[in-house]
This record gives sequence, structure tokens and C-alpha cells, in this order.
Amino acid sequence: MTKTLVRFAPSPTGNLHVGNMRTALVNYLFARSSGGNFMLRIDDTDDERSTPEYEASIREDLKWMGMEWDLEDRQSSRLSHYTDALDHLLATGRAYKCFETQEELSLKRKSQLAAGRPPVYDRAALSLSEEEIARREAAGEKPHYRFKLEDVTVSWNDLVRGEVSVPMSSLSDPVILRADGRVIYTLASVVDDRDHGVTHILRGEDHTTNSAAQIQLFEALGATPPEMGHFALLAGADGEGLSKRLGSLSIGSLREDGIEAMSIASLLARIGTADPVEARQSMQELVDGFDISRFGRATPRFDPDELKLVNSRVFNAMPFETAQDRLEALGVGGGAGFWEAVRGNIERLEDAGSLYRMATEPLTPVLDDEDVLAAAISALPDGEPDSTTWSVWTKSVMETTGKKGKALFMPLRLALTGQASGPELAGLLPIMGRARILSRLKGETA
Repeated sequence: MTKTLVRFAPSPTGNLHVGNMRTALVNYLFARSSGGNFMLRIDDTDDERSTPEYEASIREDLKWMGMEWDLEDRQSSRLSHYTDALDHLLATGRAYKCFETQEELSLKRKSQLAAGRPPVYDRAALSLSEEEIARREAAGEKPHYRFKLEDVTVSWNDLVRGEVSVPMSSLSDPVILRADGRVIYTLASVVDDRDHGVTHILRGEDHTTNSAAQIQLFEALGATPPEMGHFALLAGADGEGLSKRLGSLSIGSLREDGIEAMSIASLLARIGTADPVEARQSMQELVDGFDISRFGRATPRFDPDELKLVNSRVFNAMPFETAQDRLEALGVGGGAGFWEAVRGNIERLEDAGSLYRMATEPLTPVLDDEDVLAAAISALPDGEPDSTTWSVWTKSVMETTGKKGKALFMPLRLALTGQASGPELAGLLPIMGRARILSRLKGETA
């Protein structure tokens, strides 16, 4: 049985955003859930826009997400393979030279649309004689090359969309090599997938018609097409496309905003499926629950507010051992007790630092009920507080004042933290220490 191999093939012409990462994640989870391999292929044939900086950013983002790849390649090192493939297509009559300029092609499209016809390339170049081609090349004209599609209906059982059929008469013969010698994705990707033995291609639904042409290209190059799966593209919370907002939704910007890798993965792994989004702590949990057939055809909506909510849930369930080193790097002490006290009240890890400073550095208390505060000063147990202090202490204050619930707890919270809401005080008292607690109850900056 052939081992599953999928690939993520970004162009290093920009930073990864949530749409790119969803494609990478679906491929990664599919590979791992089937015991297969995940390949990173750098599609860097666009040498005008590709940069080492963008490639480094792509690699950093994938590693930060915990998505290590098993093998890699880059298209710029495989140019001879694309030339060989083009030669084969020319020799078998499946590729041909064209000389129309972009302006000429644009005029043709406008004319076809004005006449109510689909803007499909008319194959005028196929009528050029060998002599005419030679004359034009001798005059310095450089051709571009098209792949000649067969006029049939291409069908396949899509892993997401079910049975898909595309009549090839509705498509133009795709350009596979530009006049400047640059290979087009349509050809390069098929040659790479054939040579590397890619078994499944999982990508956005905007590639569906392109996949139909590539299926014919696989067959023309003597290869069996991989299985295909095309999932719906993400939209914003308002249902509009994400294209205008991708800068703020780059993986790097989300990381800088304090979003956890597992929060992104937890949301992207389930968005667009029939399953609820659940905050997970490890990529293996997502692998164990992954099923490509759960993806639907409806357009999923990516809501940054939902991502923030998932981020909070990730922290709420995060064990101290997972957070420990990062907390120490932020200067946060207090051990597991402090983490358990605050983790349910943070949206990003830096919030734990703010809460730690609130508990250990001077602040100006807010005094609200003198009777409650006076009773609290008198009833505060001797010695340094521990995990049992809060319940014993507040019970005593309640018995003295007769107050309970919000009337009891709010004055204490305001005096001890200066805030009307926050983590349970039971876990904060040991961090504050007895001297600071008393000073704040007395209205002293401490």
C-alpha cells in the first residue's frame, strides 16, 4: 500500500495568514492521521517577488505551530524537470507555441464577452505554420506555451465536495510557460507532485477548475493523478472575503498579539466542519480527531473574536508545567498555585504578568466599605496566608458584619486589587503576603 504523501507549497512572496495556515494544517493533520508524510515545497519560481525573508518567515511560522515537515524541496532547483516535461508535451502534441500579447488577448476576451460567448482562448496559435513560427521567432518574438486540453468532461470523487465534473470546453488551454521563460504553477506543480509521489492534493475550492486541467496534465505526462480534496475558503465574520484583512491576520501578527499556536490550530482544524471548535493542548489531540470528510461545502467564517475566546480556553486548561518556563521568562513567580488562580482570567500569557505585578507591586487600593475592611483587618489570620486562608477569613468577616455575597467580597476585592473583577482571591493571597494585605486594607499604597 502506498504511503500517504501530501504537500504544502507556499510561494515566499508574503507572510502566511490564517487562510494559508488552514491549508497547511489540513494537509498536516491528514498526513499524520493516516500515518503518512508531510512535505514542504517552496514554490519560488517568481524570482521577482520571492525573498529569503518571506521563506524564513514561512518556516518560522510552521515550526511555531508545531508542524514539522518530513521532507522538502524547492521549485527553483527543479527547472530542468519542467523543461523536460514541456519537451515531452510538445513532442506528443499536447503543448503549443503562442505569440499573442496580453493586449491582444484582452481584446479577444472583450470581443467574446460582447458577443455573449465565454472568454475561452480560441486556439488561433494552432493554425500557425512551422514557417510562420520560425519567422516570428527569427524576428525576436518569444512565444509562450499552452497545454492543449482534451474536449471531455473531467470527473473525480472529491474528498470534500463529493462527485465533481468539469467540462473542459469551458476552460481555456492554460499557459504553462511564459514568454520570459518562467514556468507557470499549473505545469510546475504537476511535475513536482508526479516526481515526489504526492498521493493527495488538499487545497481551497478556488483550485477546483485548475485541478481539472491538472488531471489531464498528469495523464499527459504519464502519471496517475493524486486524489483531490477542495475545501471552502474562509470568509470574515461578516461573510465577506478575508483578502483585505490578511495583513492583520498573518500568523506573525497573531503571535505578536499573544495568540497561542494551539488556539489557531484548534480553530482552523474545526472551522468549516460539522464538529464544535474545542480548545486543544497538543497537535496530537487534533490529529486523533481529524476526519477530512467532516468538512462541508458552506463558506466558514473566521472571527478574530472567536479566536480570542479559544485562546482564553487554551490557557484555562493549560497545565502549569506547559506554561512554567514562559512564565519564568516573564518574571512571574508564585508557582502552580498562582497559575491555577489566574489562568481562567487571561486572554494572553502576558496578562499573567500583569496580574502577578498587581499582586506583588505597589498599587493604590480602592476603599468602599469601612465596616467590612475594619472587620477584615481584625479577622486576618496570623502567619502568612495559604490556600485555606480565604475561606476561613471571609467566614469570620461575614459573621462579624452580617454581610455576604457581593456586599462582602467586592469591598475586599477593591481594596486588595484595585479592580472590580479578576481571579479568585483565594489563590492571590499567598502571593500578596500578609503585610501587603494589611496595608491595602488600611488604604495604604502597597
